Amino acid sequence: MKAFPHFKINIGLNIVSKRSDGFHELQTVFYPVDTIRDELDINRIEKGVSLEVRGVENLCPMEENLCIKAFRLLQQHFSIDGVNVVLTKNIPFGAGLGGGSADAAVALKMYNELFDLKLSKSELLELAAKLGSDTAFFIEDQAVYATGRGELMQPVPLDLSNYRIQIVKPDFGISTKEAYAGITPKMPTYSLEQWICRPVEEWKNIIVNDFEVSLFLKYPELQKIKEQLYADGAVYASMSGSGSAMFGIFKK
Repeated sequence: MKAFPHFKINIGLNIVSKRSDGFHELQTVFYPVDTIRDELDINRIEKGVSLEVRGVENLCPMEENLCIKAFRLLQQHFSIDGVNVVLTKNIPFGAGLGGGSADAAVALKMYNELFDLKLSKSELLELAAKLGSDTAFFIEDQAVYATGRGELMQPVPLDLSNYRIQIVKPDFGISTKEAYAGITPKMPTYSLEQWICRPVEEWKNIIVNDFEVSLFLKYPELQKIKEQLYADGAVYASMSGSGSAMFGIFKK
């Protein structure tokens, strides 16, 4: 069985407060983009678990791969065994594009079908949320306004099909831990949920990603990329998630 997970961008990202569980309360809009896709090939085998990852170096141990974590999570609830996973990475990592989360969510759906587990969408969402803050988004796979850790979602009427989204990924990544180290949580001065429904051309000076303030100081090239995207005609440009990928939205 083969599938092609795609990535997401964050339009606005407000870090509102630090939670008692160690996570941060946030507000953001997740928007699916399919211009870059990973390739995920999963098949049942007689016994055991195997993983092959193509297209990247410095691989993490197999049990730390999110596709395998998704399988182990299902094994806690079902008597399943015997799967071979081949993952070809095209979505850059350390970029804030959610490529690993997308792979995990799509893997969950594939396991559900391969093993005929008959999990409902709500059950898949609950499982996905255990794998990562934005993993559940890729089960929904539509524009959403997200709160909590990113797992509480409600659809928003956002359609960017008349725009072109350009991704610029510098030759370095930024870990989530590094990004949050420079954050001072605060309530935003605007309602992202309301502003996301306004024309894209009005977003520029209102909708912000809180990570940009500290990360632009640490990595000035990120600010230069954003400025260049606007110089090239973007109607809106921003960092996605905790970076390092930047994106520009252009009229087609």
